[in-house]
Amino acid sequence: MVGLDTTFVVDFLNGYPAAVERFRRLESDRSVVCISPSAASETLVGASGGEPRHLRAAEEFLWSLNWLEFDWESCRLAGRIGSELSPRSEPLSAADLFVAAVSLRHGHSLLTRDRAFARVRGLSVETY
Repeated sequence: MVGLDTTFVVDFLNGYPAAVERFRRLESDRSVVCISPSAASETLVGASGGEPRHLRAAEEFLWSLNWLEFDWESCRLAGRIGSELSPRSEPLSAADLFVAAVSLRHGHSLLTRDRAFARVRGLSVETY
């Protein structure tokens, strides 16, 4: 199971070759591809400010993915991650904390080009 971060979704929707190729490999491998509500929301914030066709494309792509729940355990994990990174002056944004927590909670790797996620203990990060 692979979770998509906002950076990947935006790159894929913009036709970034490495992201498109990586998604094609996920499809051919029949990987379960999922997204957290936080990453989906970040994507829609960006898409909503542009042309309506970009918003429609983002919505269609997001709806094709498996959606993961942000539950109580995810909240607890977000708190733990935030408290571990804060004293080291390496905080993540709230949205990224939630993305990382949902990934840990559901036990999947996170596909991203955002190097900040590598600081999260126990999180499996894939890049493209």
